[in-house]
Amino acid sequence: MDSRGELQRKKREERKKRRVRNQIIAYMVTVLLILAIAAGIVFGVNYLLKEKRDTGQNQQNAQQRQPQDEQPREQQEKQDIINDLLADEEEIAITPEPTPEIIEPTPEERLDEIVNAGIEAMSLEDKVAGLFIVTPESITGAAAVVQAGEGTREALAQFAVGGLVYFAKNIQSEEQLKEMLANTKQYANYPVFLAVDEEGGSVVRVASAGVGPEVDSAEDIGATGDTQNAYNAGAAIGSALAGLGFNLDFAPVADLANVEGSIMEGRSYGADAGTVSGYVAAMVKGLEEQNVTACLKHFPGIGSSTQDTHDGMASLDRTEEQFRAEELAVFRAGIDAGAQMVMVGHTSAPGLTGDNEPCIFSRHLLTDILREEMNYDGVIITDALNMSAISEYYGADEAAIMAVLAGCDMLLMPEDFEKAYNGILQAVADGNISEERIDDSLRRIYRIKYAGMIEE
Repeated sequence: MDSRGELQRKKREERKKRRVRNQIIAYMVTVLLILAIAAGIVFGVNYLLKEKRDTGQNQQNAQQRQPQDEQPREQQEKQDIINDLLADEEEIAITPEPTPEIIEPTPEERLDEIVNAGIEAMSLEDKVAGLFIVTPESITGAAAVVQAGEGTREALAQFAVGGLVYFAKNIQSEEQLKEMLANTKQYANYPVFLAVDEEGGSVVRVASAGVGPEVDSAEDIGATGDTQNAYNAGAAIGSALAGLGFNLDFAPVADLANVEGSIMEGRSYGADAGTVSGYVAAMVKGLEEQNVTACLKHFPGIGSSTQDTHDGMASLDRTEEQFRAEELAVFRAGIDAGAQMVMVGHTSAPGLTGDNEPCIFSRHLLTDILREEMNYDGVIITDALNMSAISEYYGADEAAIMAVLAGCDMLLMPEDFEKAYNGILQAVADGNISEERIDDSLRRIYRIKYAGMIEE
């Protein structure tokens, strides 16, 4: 009995070691191996029973001579072995952790990744240059650029401007225009806006050069009483511009011609905010559906002025309540329709801003009202900074810095591009404008430029 007890003790130790081993193995395997372990249980039992039978003939004979009342004990011990192994299996059984679900990024998230990676790779000089849309003459020094050759290549290598804007003097023929824009796009180190003023009516650069369709003025379209005509105009202009190589149109006009002698007569769809909103939204859709970025102008609305900011200062005497009920309602309609850019005018609007400074310098108007209150997250661009309302009272660098600090993302046609460009760089160096502030604007700009790279 003592030798048998010793044998049982050894067997229990063996079982204990086997349990530890099985536990370690089970933690390392998957659910499929657990099934294999279960099958191994049967094999283990058979193995132990065989080992017990093969311990020696003498021991087996001695066991056979045991009294009948000890046979149940041996059977019980066998059952104990099986029970122990089954208990081990219950202890080591592991429910595997579920495989984490792989969530594909949305198109918006992929676009953000591309934009952020592109901006991170840019030098500060290229970032600052990317805030400007200028004429090709301002970076090449030519009198009238009609082709994009080595001079354009060198200019874009030195100044990686965010865009170029063209006028009738740059256009000679359809073939010439296509080639110039295609080469310019190829020479640019970064995606570039190729822009034009093509409103229809009298404000056309392409059509006036005999290229592209002639489209009625906003005033004439508004008189038809059918917003579909505004959509058709936007689609026709957008299709022609896209075919030539343009990707940005400084249109439509979202101003109301709501005073006698309004500076926007002929260029506005009318005086009633509710009616004009429909035409503006329709033209925005027509342009955007042709992959041409629409730019609403001239925020917050300059149609109540009879003065022209090309010639000097102009002020709007509208109250805040009037602006909110009428002019801002039209811009909101254009934004809701998908306009990705808003141009800010140079008039002063003390009823909204609280001072007589040009609107492009009002942080309250651009950041508090347009950004936060109207929830606009597209690009804010200045009207042309070479207009007398700005150039006669502010230096090119001063105006550029003030506009960025107020909330403008892009600076259009400064009187002296290099002075304005260097002024922004110096403001960053001095800590007056943070590089992160520049990056914020570039994110908005490049979300437009890179949008075509993302498939829904």
